[in-house]
Amino acid sequence: MSKCDAAPRHLAQCNIARIRYPLDDPRMREFVDNVARVNALAEQIEGFVWRLQDESGHAMGMQVYGDPRVLPNLTVWENVAALERFVWKTVHSRFYCRRAEWFEHTQTPLVLWHVPAGHRPAMAEGVERLERLKERGPSDDAFGWSDIPEAQQWKTARAGATQTNEHATRLN
Repeated sequence: MSKCDAAPRHLAQCNIARIRYPLDDPRMREFVDNVARVNALAEQIEGFVWRLQDESGHAMGMQVYGDPRVLPNLTVWENVAALERFVWKTVHSRFYCRRAEWFEHTQTPLVLWHVPAGHRPAMAEGVERLERLKERGPSDDAFGWSDIPEAQQWKTARAGATQTNEHATRLN
């Protein structure tokens, strides 16, 4: 099948984070107070398609792995460039750089995969893809940033985030 004949595809991403403190703890306040802001920003980015949310307007009340301290996030984007633009070129990146303040380290916190345009994955699909990536490593249907040749911004941004976190650790 030629690229012209291929059905349009989008990029789904699912990530999880285990909170260090209850959401109503003052140490979580800045994160919690900005969830709606960051979600609204995502929805305005060219290339944003959809995000999973419950009646609260976000997914923080959805439980995965039977652990209420694990916060999930599941979104769909038109392409890698749109997701990278949101993650690394908006205020989202400032919160990403500070994630160690609010979340425990997770070995494999994110999975990406292609979905047919119009598909809205359920949380169970995101968790299944994340487990597949952890168990089998990258494949065509479960991969990370480093497995996408056209993804470049994450390399620079992640290196900067690591340096920022290392610098902050040395200062504390």
